[in-house]
Amino acid sequence: MNKIAVVGAGISGLSIASYLEKHQLDYHIYERRKKDDLTGHGFLLPKEGIEYLSQITDPSVLFKRGNFLKKYIRYSHTGKILAEKELQDVFVISRSSLIEILARNIPAEKITYDETIAPCDTRKGKLKKQDGTYIDSDLAIVSDGSKSRIRRQIFEDEVMRSVQESEIVNIIQNRDIAARLENNFMKYHHEDGGLTFGILKLSEDTVLWYSQFDNEKYKISEQCSVDNLKNYMFEVFDDWDPMVSSIVKESDYENVHLWRVYELEKLNPFYKDNIVFIGDAAHPLIPFTSQGVTSALKDSFALTQHLVSEKDPTEAFRKYEAERKPEIEIHIRNGRILLDQFLKPLHEQTENILPISYK
Repeated sequence: MNKIAVVGAGISGLSIASYLEKHQLDYHIYERRKKDDLTGHGFLLPKEGIEYLSQITDPSVLFKRGNFLKKYIRYSHTGKILAEKELQDVFVISRSSLIEILARNIPAEKITYDETIAPCDTRKGKLKKQDGTYIDSDLAIVSDGSKSRIRRQIFEDEVMRSVQESEIVNIIQNRDIAARLENNFMKYHHEDGGLTFGILKLSEDTVLWYSQFDNEKYKISEQCSVDNLKNYMFEVFDDWDPMVSSIVKESDYENVHLWRVYELEKLNPFYKDNIVFIGDAAHPLIPFTSQGVTSALKDSFALTQHLVSEKDPTEAFRKYEAERKPEIEIHIRNGRILLDQFLKPLHEQTENILPISYK
């Protein structure tokens, strides 16, 4: 097998590298962030995602770093229970924990941090470092996120559009707040639609919470400060159920993040020449699907299997795309349905709609 360059050391990049390592394929990872930069928040993993992750991690280590959720409980913003649904093997974990676990699979000499990679203008299918030197590889697997720089340079005609939903996300270390929560996925919905507050207990002292909001109704600048985000949360959620308002007021805002969501108007091909895309770099999924990590894991597994079985990388890429694209298109459709429901007043929404896309 030829030498492989992996661009990006997020969940997708570390997952594909873990599979490549498992099959003893020659690779090197290039990551633009610094080694100790583990920004990000958390993920929901349905049963299928756990099964794929368990192939490349020690489940006993993985399960100590996150939490299995028992039920999804849907509330009105005043605290009335609207619906409940038992959850089967749905796991929540922070991004930093999952990256740290996956990184254990990768020998230190096989990853370079603080290195930005770009396509070469003069040599088709080649990548170059920020100093202009070429990367010594025969093919490249790109996993540099939903707003992939490399994808945008290769597919110049793509249309990336903002979604009518943004999120404020926070992870807090607070044993008192965690002690009030059971191991449930709790989500509160405003009666007018377009505004929710979700709560996920990661451990006995760690909680992830997030607010999804209609960004045409609730205007927040992408450049706003931490203090502005904190004041916004205090103002908007002051009269919500005491569980919500107390968490908002008692939280530390050191890790708060405003996330503007984007999607491709139309999926690009998943590869061109000897460059192939996986995870969000291939197919950004809006967060309502809760399928971003699972899809990245399945991409990594499928692509590795085809690289191992096919002598021609292009044929491996073709089979990978043929296998994965139909399922991704289902999640994209489901995500748009969930977004449409979110924007409607509560009384017009489908009852007990679970915020996870299943194929």
